[in-house]
Amino acid sequence: MKPILISVTALLMSTGLASAAEPIVGNWKTTLGDTAAIEPCGGGFCITLKSGKHTGEKIGAFEGSGGSYSGKITDPDAKKTYNGTISVSGDTVTLKGCVMKVVCESQKWSRQ
Repeated sequence: MKPILISVTALLMSTGLASAAEPIVGNWKTTLGDTAAIEPCGGGFCITLKSGKHTGEKIGAFEGSGGSYSGKITDPDAKKTYNGTISVSGDTVTLKGCVMKVVCESQKWSRQ
């Protein structure tokens, strides 16, 4: 029985289903109506645009768990990267990017 349990656990981890429990993982509709995928990468999570004029661009890298994350977010139009945070509440993420922790902007994305 133990070999079967170990095999199932390994399969779940290799397919990413074990990480799917993290609330940030999924496809999100941006304020512009584009789709952004937040997926596990490295030791954290990456944001990649899946639609719109910047399709395929990685625009963020965050670490954290349980609905609270911090890292870097890039404005794809301006090509500028900012320190940022993401918080998850139900089917909404709130992204906040700041310049020197003084000038900040926020966006809310909804789960698709």
